[in-house]
Amino acid sequence: MTHPWKIIETRFDPNRVKAAESLFSIGNGIMGQRANFEENYTGESLSGSYIGGVYYPDKTRVGWWKNGYPEYFAKVLNSAFWIGVEVKINGEPLDLHTAKVLDFYRELDMRHGLLIRRFTAELPNKVKVEVEAVRFVSMVRTELGALSYSLKVLNGDAEVELMPYTNADVKNEDANYDEKFWDFVEQSALPSSNYVTMRTKKTDFSVSWFSQYEVAVNGKLSNIVFSPVEKHAWVGASTVLKVQKEETITFYKYVGIASSLNHHAENLAKAAQEVAVEAQKAGFAALREEQSKAWEEKWAQADVEIGGDDEAQQGIRFCIFQLLQTYTGKDTRLNVGPKGFTGEKYGGSTYWDTEAYCIPFYLSTAGDKTARELLKYRYNQLPKAIENAQKLGFTDGAALYPMVTMNGEECHNEWEITFEEIHRNGAIAYAIYNYIRYTGDRNYLAEYGVEVLLGIARFWAQRITWSEERSKYVMLGVTGPNEYENNVNNNWYTNYIACWCLRYAKESMEWVKQTQPQLYAEIVKKTHFDELNEWAQWIDIAEKMHFPEDKERQIFLQQDGYMDKEQILVKDLDPAQRPLNQKWSWDRILRSCFIKQADVLQGLYFFEDNFDIDTIRRNFHFYEARTVHESSLSPCVHVILAARIGDMDKAYELYLRTSRLDLDDYNKEVNEGLHITSMAGSWLAVIQGFAGMRVRDGQLTFDPKLPKHWTGLSFKVNFRGEIVEFKA
Repeated sequence: MTHPWKIIETRFDPNRVKAAESLFSIGNGIMGQRANFEENYTGESLSGSYIGGVYYPDKTRVGWWKNGYPEYFAKVLNSAFWIGVEVKINGEPLDLHTAKVLDFYRELDMRHGLLIRRFTAELPNKVKVEVEAVRFVSMVRTELGALSYSLKVLNGDAEVELMPYTNADVKNEDANYDEKFWDFVEQSALPSSNYVTMRTKKTDFSVSWFSQYEVAVNGKLSNIVFSPVEKHAWVGASTVLKVQKEETITFYKYVGIASSLNHHAENLAKAAQEVAVEAQKAGFAALREEQSKAWEEKWAQADVEIGGDDEAQQGIRFCIFQLLQTYTGKDTRLNVGPKGFTGEKYGGSTYWDTEAYCIPFYLSTAGDKTARELLKYRYNQLPKAIENAQKLGFTDGAALYPMVTMNGEECHNEWEITFEEIHRNGAIAYAIYNYIRYTGDRNYLAEYGVEVLLGIARFWAQRITWSEERSKYVMLGVTGPNEYENNVNNNWYTNYIACWCLRYAKESMEWVKQTQPQLYAEIVKKTHFDELNEWAQWIDIAEKMHFPEDKERQIFLQQDGYMDKEQILVKDLDPAQRPLNQKWSWDRILRSCFIKQADVLQGLYFFEDNFDIDTIRRNFHFYEARTVHESSLSPCVHVILAARIGDMDKAYELYLRTSRLDLDDYNKEVNEGLHITSMAGSWLAVIQGFAGMRVRDGQLTFDPKLPKHWTGLSFKVNFRGEIVEFKA
């Protein structure tokens, strides 16, 4: 069912449980929860509750260790299952895996940040029960999770046992060595509350979950007595109720979740208790209203309205909703994980996606400060980036930012990415440029930016090789954004952005030298910068770089030798062979011409003003025909370029793919979690693609080109302290 403000599921499909758990996830920028059922479920499920910034350095697992490999892969931790409410009716467990589900409805209310579920089921003992569950993680009280769980027996009086619990004895599905990442600290269970505190192994993060609960009968709070129940790292309470037919029992649970990121470890239980107690005093209805108002305020600035197309409207709102509940800018130690709070894959760490795709979204919807903090996140990790480069043999302050990180250290362990997907450095430099272009805040260069740009430029200067054969500089052994080609020479995009970085670093340092000479002198001294020789080297490289091209077709080549591959078009592929990464061997993929995401088009998107429209058109048509879009980051760039050249049918086709990538499960992997960072690309597809928004010479400009069946498009952007409203 397509609803402009809701994601709705109207039947229970046991084969889609994990996928639905991802799609209906909720979060508040600090923590999040997959849409697991509150009652016990014995079918296939991925239980997931995550807390931003709390991670575990899982020891790297590879078949062949190589020098320079990181020692660990950082994992976002599955943490305590705080939503649990075990239910038994006449001794029979309520479990949708064993019950007969008579009707089922689940709703993600994106406008108000609520997860709502209703169902009617017949248990094996023939008891029919009706349930409504509502829950949220608070956008206002960011350490609070709250739920209500209402139950009604439909076909007679019954004995109902309720057992609310928190289970902290959990593990990650993706643990490399099948180990648990948490150590037990303490716990306590009382008749109306309980708590459990755990500590991560190695990293020593501590978290406490404190629950307060109460029961209402037919809408009126009741003095029902619970009996405490405890197991190892498991706290709960049990009560047995005599329930009359059609009588409604509603259970409320308020959970404070406090971590050592924000509190002293010895005070965690008390801090969590204060959150839970205050929430219970407020009551569930007031908290729900508070949540709704907070989300309404967010949507007032961030909403995108599309007329005449419910699928397109639902898709973009789903993307915006997930972005807003993944990162709020309130905690600058956090970043935008590729899966957000919806799954474990990719470790929940920071990738180049933030700089390339997410910063423009937060600039426009949350303002300069939030985006600035995302840039400072990388500045604060510059010493680690220099260490990362040193481990690979680079010297003199060269910086290689990690492909994957939690704290600045590289923690990705596939060699063709860890060592070779170095274009990520370029995205971080480009984000500084993009931020300044949008905000006009050139002071950022002096305060933070030039040191990052200097480290990146030094890396490129050392990574590039002079080819006597070509009398050109070359870049050997790299992987571009298109990860379906590894260890290639002269990837066009990597070469281009490296040269751009060298020029931009010099230009930026010259500006600081001219405007703040004393600060510039301090930076030179701090970094041992050799202005005369280093600048000369950078410009020499930028002017003499080799760029592969096909002069006959007048296109840039992905890399040297790309045309040696058999040139088969995506339209000629058997659909049964898709997605390739699930159907083909890696060897076959690497030898094919098929592209996960087009590197050349990424470069044309970033630097479109450097190329004429015919060049963009030729390259777009050539690479679009060979791109399978099996990277979530791919379609959005194609939308923007397709709109630029006026190919609106292709732009719309790919817009649906990017905005509904997870809703329609294009890549058959939504069960693992959502593609959060690519959702920022979906926003770009609308704002930069269909609305044609650009910043040129300090001015915001628009060149709208809407799909023919859209009846309108409107949104707001925050530009240099002013709210600009667009309508077409």
